[in-house]
Amino acid sequence: MNYIKQLNSAFEKFYFDDRLNPTHISLYMALFQEWNSSRFAAEFFVNRRELMQVAKIGSKSTYHRCIVEMHQWGYLSYLPSNNPYKGSKIRMTTIRVKKEVFEEDCDLLLEKLADQHRPTSDPAVSRSSPISEQVMDRHRPIGGQALVPYINNSKQINKNKQPKDLQAVLLFFTEKSFSAEEGNKFFEYYQRKNWKTSDEQEIKNWQAVAITWMDRVELFGSQNSQIKKRTSQNRDNLKTTKMKDYGQPL
Repeated sequence: MNYIKQLNSAFEKFYFDDRLNPTHISLYMALFQEWNSSRFAAEFFVNRRELMQVAKIGSKSTYHRCIVEMHQWGYLSYLPSNNPYKGSKIRMTTIRVKKEVFEEDCDLLLEKLADQHRPTSDPAVSRSSPISEQVMDRHRPIGGQALVPYINNSKQINKNKQPKDLQAVLLFFTEKSFSAEEGNKFFEYYQRKNWKTSDEQEIKNWQAVAITWMDRVELFGSQNSQIKKRTSQNRDNLKTTKMKDYGQPL
């Protein structure tokens, strides 16, 4: 007997049984605990006072009414005892939900069908089976040569190594808000170097090099403007005039 399985089945039956009230469920749980203590015996004896204390039932009439109703509804079999020194006998009903019964019946049916249709010996597979030949012919190439998938191993050629002409460079510099004169300087400089870097490496992307050129131009331009500003200030400080007033104190 599976304790958890039986208890879950009981709770599932409680859910759909509208005749039950909390007193019925409390009494059933007290009886279930006694059943578990007796290792799920087919029959076991109970003491009314102990059951009433565990189930928290304070009235004898309520106890007798609930246990008789559960007997009538098929939850248990109640065999009362008239002997005060001997407890009443209880037989708990094994509750199984319809789903479990259906699954067990299906398993038995499948086992019977498997026994009926199980072959006595495995038939030998013919080597000259037409089905296997068709499968082999399906994968056989027409010309008798294995088909090898074409793999394109050619590397993509980088078209941005060198500009097409001077016009492409001037257009690129103009788009970046630089003058055409600066673009002409860039083109002539790297044209003389055969489009190679300072370490004699071939340029892979002339546009990236052009952007670096523009950044340097902006950097040097800002530095030159600051130097010119400082120089002009120094010149103003050194300005002198020939008209001097020697009457003013030094």
